[in-house]
Amino acid sequence: MSVKIRLQRHGKKGKPFYWVVAADARSKRDGKYLEKIGTYNPNTNPATIDLNLDSAVKWLHNGAQPTDTARAILSYKGALLKHHLDGGIRKGALTQEQADAKLSAWLDAKAGKVDAKKEGLTKAQADAKAKAFKAEQEVNAKRLAAAAQAEADAIAAATPAVEEEVAEVEASTEEAPAAEENNETTEA
Repeated sequence: MSVKIRLQRHGKKGKPFYWVVAADARSKRDGKYLEKIGTYNPNTNPATIDLNLDSAVKWLHNGAQPTDTARAILSYKGALLKHHLDGGIRKGALTQEQADAKLSAWLDAKAGKVDAKKEGLTKAQADAKAKAFKAEQEVNAKRLAAAAQAEADAIAAATPAVEEEVAEVEASTEEAPAAEENNETTEA
């Protein structure tokens, strides 16, 4: 019986979620498996991977062959490195302490890279949000300026008509007293 370390799809349509499992190569993709090794969620950025390192290395020692995607996941989490270092221990090239030190140094460096990527992503999101806010403020300022200009134009257009009406009213009131004075001077 050949054993494969592969992904078993779960989740809903458009939102995949995978289990990393050790399964018989003849079983269906989402069918019977021998052991669940971990989970993989590609919906997050960076992808969330939870892996039982010891169980994965145990299956690798027993001859399980990972699929391409599973191999990438195992490499990302350090299972392939631990398997390699365990081979060096068996051959006598390394001691257990040296192998553990190399693995922990590699895991620390990897965690630093992942944290740097997460910080970069959050900074990029914050920058994009600030840029969008600034653009929105500029658009709002232009809109308010245009509305104020339109209101000023409407007031300016109405002002000459009002001034003409006021001038006509003033002219007619000036003519009426003058006509009354003329009437008084003719009667006398």
